[in-house]
Amino acid sequence: MIQAIAFYFFAAIVVASAVMVIWSRNPVHSVLWLILAFFNAAGLMVLVGAEFIAMLLVIVYVGAVAVLFLFVVMMLDIDFAAMRAGFSRNAPLGLAIAGVLLAELLLGVGAYNAGGLGLGTPDGAAMQAAGTSNIEALGALLYGRYIALFEIAGIILLVAMIGAIVLTFQAPKPGARARQDVGKQVRRRPEEATVMKQPGIGQGVEL
Repeated sequence: MIQAIAFYFFAAIVVASAVMVIWSRNPVHSVLWLILAFFNAAGLMVLVGAEFIAMLLVIVYVGAVAVLFLFVVMMLDIDFAAMRAGFSRNAPLGLAIAGVLLAELLLGVGAYNAGGLGLGTPDGAAMQAAGTSNIEALGALLYGRYIALFEIAGIILLVAMIGAIVLTFQAPKPGARARQDVGKQVRRRPEEATVMKQPGIGQGVEL
């Protein structure tokens, strides 16, 4: 009984928060409603036993993505009058996109009601032992059966990160300050390091 009450409670708040995300006129309020929706969606994931997904929702989406949105929105100087003017100008395009999404949704519902596709029968090779938690099962698959694919995905992300750094790196201008010279820092000798002095009251420091 308590599970059903918790499910309907979390689900109602998720739906209400999602409506308020697109209904609020203030972008900061929209981000805050989005954070509330993420938290309650994490509660739903806990109810169905997917605690790893719940943890990702809180740590990744609430702790990183939503907070990043919040800081960006708060730092931007938003002209609400121009925003409303742009909304009325782009309303036909938005309605057209909404119509396409609605048609796809109806098509998907119709295909679902017509019967699912036969994608094969699971052979049980990926099944974990009884009593294994969701996180243990996911870790066993990622670092066991799919370790090669997991490492390849990590290498691709690393290459993408290095590429982004290379593309955005700007060489220091001649005479510019506040630039680190890594080679000079590595070649520094101990006698060239800064020495902390604690002079007495009224006394000077020898340089």
